[in-house]
Amino acid sequence: MRVLLAALLLVGSTISGTSQAAATPAVGPTAGLPYVAVIWPVTEKRLGKSWRPGCPVGPEGLRLITLTVVGLDGRVHLGELVVAKEVAGEVAKVFGELYRAKYPIERMVTVEKYDADDDKSMAANNTSAFNCRPITGGTEWSNHSYGRAIDINPVLNPYISGSGAVYPPNGAPYVDRTRTDPGLIHAGDATVRAFERRGWDWGGYWTTPIDFQHFEKPAAG
Repeated sequence: MRVLLAALLLVGSTISGTSQAAATPAVGPTAGLPYVAVIWPVTEKRLGKSWRPGCPVGPEGLRLITLTVVGLDGRVHLGELVVAKEVAGEVAKVFGELYRAKYPIERMVTVEKYDADDDKSMAANNTSAFNCRPITGGTEWSNHSYGRAIDINPVLNPYISGSGAVYPPNGAPYVDRTRTDPGLIHAGDATVRAFERRGWDWGGYWTTPIDFQHFEKPAAG
């Protein structure tokens, strides 16, 4: 375990220097590799364009999680998420369940790799959490701005607005939820249950908009 953890941290140290279009780096085959998650403090510099003065949560209220995920290629990859300090432990446990269930995630890099542009991140099927921005189509802070929302495989699990617009647009084929492609999220499946057990809500149950990629746990009160 110590050798594996050291290897993961070494790979993780290269992520912050990757390009905007970076893919989640491969670690190895799934066989024999246990799930690993490490929770770190995060700095303003590390958050890049995803944070700015005036955001509702400062860097001290956020944590960076470096964790292993199973990719769509069936191999183990190293991912990174930024979430609220208060939920970091349970988020790590959720993704541990998904890892053991071999739920595949194509890409998981923090959104400053996409200049904090949510559209670019979604179009790349990038799983992400913190991004200081308003709600889609509105002016109030999104729960992503608090580090209390996570979007998973956005192309495979698109957002559908009240008018029927699909985000990201390349997710349009996956509006058909009778599909069973790896990485899709369906009502009552293991992915939804892993979040629900910890008090998170799934946007796939909403009426309008419908947000199949989205899980959130707003702060109480």
